[in-house]
Amino acid sequence: MSEKKKTIVSKEEDVNFEAAMLELEQLVRQMENGDLSLDESLKAFERGVLLTRQCQKSLAEAELKVKMLSAEGVIEDLDVSDLDA
Repeated sequence: MSEKKKTIVSKEEDVNFEAAMLELEQLVRQMENGDLSLDESLKAFERGVLLTRQCQKSLAEAELKVKMLSAEGVIEDLDVSDLDA
């Protein structure tokens, strides 16, 4: 079965973080295999940039939520030893 696949979602549609990461992995695999034409590679790169921006946005939103939920608005490192208590 060919690795070439249509993109999972359109440019305008927001995708969840996991779907975006999966599609990014597929795009990278296709580009690394060298199976794409120059035009297809450019389209894959453009799609990858869009997905990367969506992932960065999702991560920033998640970080903001964590900050809002923490008592002082500061993200602290998790101390695994605190989980045993």
